Amino acid sequence: MSESFTVSGLVATTPRHLVTQEGLPITSFRLASSKRRFDRTKKIWVDGETNWFTINSFRQLAINSASSISKGDRIVVSGRLKVRDWDNGERSGTSVEIEADCLGHDLVWGTTQFSRTVLVREDPEDDEPEENELDSESALVGAKSR
Repeated sequence: MSESFTVSGLVATTPRHLVTQEGLPITSFRLASSKRRFDRTKKIWVDGETNWFTINSFRQLAINSASSISKGDRIVVSGRLKVRDWDNGERSGTSVEIEADCLGHDLVWGTTQFSRTVLVREDPEDDEPEENELDSESALVGAKSR
């Protein structure tokens, strides 16, 4: 199963960021999503059943999410849903993963400040600085612009 899916929820684990030997950046974390409903008899909002997802992001999204998302943040994720059954001999279960196409803070719960990522092309043959080239402090792939 691989379908487009959007979910909002709470980042339940500290995002784990790594770069593979091939240079592919990956960030993953667990997301808890509970549907809230208003209980008219008690006159309070109550959480329904919690669904758990493993969120995986790659490349620039992985780099940006690693520096932007923290445990406890409320976020929205859109991506491809993957449901897999697993069995390790002792236990078995089902994992529900989302390969994120985009993600960000859920603005229903707060505000955020956006900083555009500046991508710098590294061209070893081009030693001449261009007029719009960043200063050396910001000239990192994925560095935030000022």
